[in-house]
Amino acid sequence: MTQELLFGLIGFAFALSITPGPNNLMLMASGANFGLRRTLPHMFGISLGHGFMVFLMGIGLLELFAIYPLARTVLTGITSVYLLWLAWKIANAAPPSETAAKGTPLTFLQAAAFQWVNPKAIYMAIAAQTNYAAEGSGWIGAGLVALVFLTTNFPSITVWAWLGVQMKRLLGTGTRLRAFNITMALLLVGTLIPIFLGD
Repeated sequence: MTQELLFGLIGFAFALSITPGPNNLMLMASGANFGLRRTLPHMFGISLGHGFMVFLMGIGLLELFAIYPLARTVLTGITSVYLLWLAWKIANAAPPSETAAKGTPLTFLQAAAFQWVNPKAIYMAIAAQTNYAAEGSGWIGAGLVALVFLTTNFPSITVWAWLGVQMKRLLGTGTRLRAFNITMALLLVGTLIPIFLGD
């Protein structure tokens, strides 16, 4: 990979990792409801899970989607249903006073598995491997693209979890936090719009 291509990939990974999407909206809500420390497994699950997905996309899944287009359609349907469920979960999150007893943030494995039904994460993986992996570079090229995403993603998503923690201080408990959670849930549902308006 040339230096210019590498810098282009870093910019691509940063731009898509720092901008709003399902992962970042969920992290902001988690930071507001559970704090940064309890959100860490969720954050590591996103970064490591997505990095692994980017790698697998590079070594074979793109070819699978080309041979079986229905697989991508099925994945889109699963994505939509799961995102709606997550939006409902965020909208109905318990206030901080009840969270210790009732609510739990996503675990590492849940966050890692979510990458496979997250439309933005899937798009990022496909676009990165298609546009930045050197042709014929095999698993080494796929691994380099995944490594760039892994190292760029974690600092980016940390910003969103931290913003959630700051929001909790401003919102306090009760009605304002409830309104925040509902807003985050609606924004999460809004991330489905490009899917249905796109392909």
